[in-house]
Amino acid sequence: MNDIVGLAVLVVVVIAGSALASGIEAAVLTVNPARVHELANRPHPVRGARRLAQLRQRLGRTLAVLVIANNGFNIFGSLMLGGLAAVVFHRHDFPEVALPLFSVGLTVLVILLGEILPKSMGSRFAMPVALASAPALHLLSQLNLPLVLILERLLPAITAENEISTDEDEIRLLAKLGSQKGQIEADEAAMIAKVFQLNDLTARDLMVPRVAAPSLSGNATLEQLRSELLANNSEWWVVLGEEVDEVLSVASREALLTALLKGNDHLTAAALGEPVEFVPEMIRADRLLTGFRRNSTGVRVVVDEFGGFVGVIGAEAVLAVLAGWWRRPQFAGEGQGP
Repeated sequence: MNDIVGLAVLVVVVIAGSALASGIEAAVLTVNPARVHELANRPHPVRGARRLAQLRQRLGRTLAVLVIANNGFNIFGSLMLGGLAAVVFHRHDFPEVALPLFSVGLTVLVILLGEILPKSMGSRFAMPVALASAPALHLLSQLNLPLVLILERLLPAITAENEISTDEDEIRLLAKLGSQKGQIEADEAAMIAKVFQLNDLTARDLMVPRVAAPSLSGNATLEQLRSELLANNSEWWVVLGEEVDEVLSVASREALLTALLKGNDHLTAAALGEPVEFVPEMIRADRLLTGFRRNSTGVRVVVDEFGGFVGVIGAEAVLAVLAGWWRRPQFAGEGQGP
C-alpha cells in the first residue's frame, strides 16, 4: 500500500504545483500596474511591492518562468505519474481499465484544480497573491535565468519591458466605468472629463469680449463714475487711457465703491487701479488656471497678436468649465444647414 500512498501524494504535489503556478500567473497579469507602482514608491513600500514592480517591468521574462514551472508540473508531472501508475497498478493486479480511468481523472483534476480554480482565485485576489508570491517568484526567476536568457535570444519579444502609460481617453473611460460601478461619484467623473477639456479651450473661448467688457476712463473721477458704478455689478473694471488700446490698470468694484463711501470721490479710476497682467488670446485655459493660482489678482486682460485689447477674463470663467456651467457660445448660422 505504500506505493499507492506515494502515488496519491505525488498526484497532490503535481496538482498543487500546477495550481500555484496558474494562480500566480493570473494574479501577476491581473494586478493593476498603476497600483503596484504606487505601492512600490511609497516612503515605506508595502512588503513585496518593489519586487513585484520589477517583475512587472520585465513581464515577458516573468511569464516565461511561470510557463516553464506550470508546464513542468502539467507535462512532466503527468508523464511521470502515468508511468508510476502503470507500475503500481500492475504490481497490485488492478484491472486494465484502471490506468485509462486514472489518466482521465488526473486530466480532469489538473484542469479543474490546477488551472480553472486557481486562476479564478488569482484573478479575484490579484494584489495580495501577487505581493505574497513576488519574493519566491523572483528567486525562481534567478534559478531559471540561464534558460530564460537562451529563450530571450531565440524569442526577442520576451525581452520587451512593460512600461506604465495611459492617455486622456483611457482616463476618461476609467472614470466613467468607476462612476457606473459606484467606485467614484458621478460628479467626480464628470469633473475629470472637464479637466481635460481645459486643454482644448483658450482665453479667446472664455473671455468677455471687449465690446461687453466693463471699462472706465482713467481720467474720470469717482464722482463722475458714480452712476455707472452703481448700475453695473461687474467685479472688475478695465481702466483705459486716452490712446487706442491703452490699458492703464484694472480696478475692483469693491475698491472703487469703498473709496466712494469714504468720501474720496475726487480720486480717479486710474489712481485706484491695480497693475494689469496681459495674456494672449490663444493661451490654453489650463495654463490660465495655473497663472491664477500663482497670482491672486482675479482678472486678466486678453490681447491679440498685435497687443490690442480684445477682452477680459477672470478665474471664475475657467472654474465654470470645471463645474460644468460653461457652454460653448452658438454663433449665428452655426449648426444650420445650407
